[in-house]
Amino acid sequence: MSIRLIVIDDQTLVRQGIISLLQLDAEIAVVAEAADGSDVVGLVQQFQPDVLLMDIRMPLVNGIDALRLLQQAQLRVPVLMLTTFDDHQQVLEAMVAGARGYLLKDVALDVLLQAIRTVAAGGSLLQPALTDRILQARSAATGPNDAESLSPKELEVLRLLAAGFSNREIAAAVFKSEGTVKNQVSAILSKLGVRDRTKAVLKAIDLGLLH
Repeated sequence: MSIRLIVIDDQTLVRQGIISLLQLDAEIAVVAEAADGSDVVGLVQQFQPDVLLMDIRMPLVNGIDALRLLQQAQLRVPVLMLTTFDDHQQVLEAMVAGARGYLLKDVALDVLLQAIRTVAAGGSLLQPALTDRILQARSAATGPNDAESLSPKELEVLRLLAAGFSNREIAAAVFKSEGTVKNQVSAILSKLGVRDRTKAVLKAIDLGLLH
């Protein structure tokens, strides 16, 4: 069964190039495209995509505003943002607005395809290269850490969450059962005072816990 995808990017060559590359994969079906987020609600309602791949910086309605439109319409399609190294603050805003992950625009095709599959399956993706940049930009901007101290093992799990690993993949990486990892993730969410994995990683970035 194919993954239905909508691509939104104001740069025509970039958008068409992405679509052409994605069409090389038999499991990806690009069902619609647009140059900005002004009709994002209508497109999602009409085409029922499994993933929305969207640029952050666009004229008229940018990616962050488009995410807010989706929230207002109570449409919960997974959104993967495309960005550049200069967008670290906007990436944080996008994740708070509901994006499930982000990628740099110069990402390799195999990484893009894996990212699409990850968010389509319910996961999240925070690309390490840009996460490092966000950490550098945010490290001096936060106040005292108000989260309960995380153990070294929980920090290890948190770093794997930030890399987009599923519970099963984390379990394999740390040589624990999937149930144990699930409990650790629940403990991390509780200690950070958040309700989902994406917000846990954002909170950890904001608090400088991923250094």
